[in-house]
Amino acid sequence: MDYFFNFDKLDYLTGKKPDGCILCLVRDGSGEVPSLVVHETASSMVSLNLYPYNPGHLLVFPRRHARDVRELTAEERADIDALSRLCLDMLDSTHGPAGYNIGYNMGLVAGASIDHLHLHIIPRYPREIGIAELLAGSRVLVQNPLETRRLLRARFAEAAEAAARAQA
Repeated sequence: MDYFFNFDKLDYLTGKKPDGCILCLVRDGSGEVPSLVVHETASSMVSLNLYPYNPGHLLVFPRRHARDVRELTAEERADIDALSRLCLDMLDSTHGPAGYNIGYNMGLVAGASIDHLHLHIIPRYPREIGIAELLAGSRVLVQNPLETRRLLRARFAEAAEAAARAQA
């Protein structure tokens, strides 16, 4: 029988987390948490989920610490909306999923393990459930997040260059 290990996840689940907000630490470029940021704007950021449900699982979040979607300014809401649409285009071109789950988890009882508002964009693929998920309630990581980050950063850069050329 094969076993799949992720010892860092156990530390995370048992409360061994860095002091402060994880997404604020990512925003500030702290070395306390790995940065998997693939794109940023003046008011928002896009990062891969360190513990993804599927390859390409993205988090879109405001730079400003907020806990509830009702705290967002009109500019932040518009930026997150535009970024989420851009993320779908990027994921379509890099991963080609069959569908998406998109949404916020607000509050611990709703599944929010990070107390900084973030929008999940989870690509879904045909036949994605494997034997490990069925038998052990585990997930097998099928793509290295660093490779996912490389692919998405390159695609975001291409899109930004194309947009700049179109405006020139």
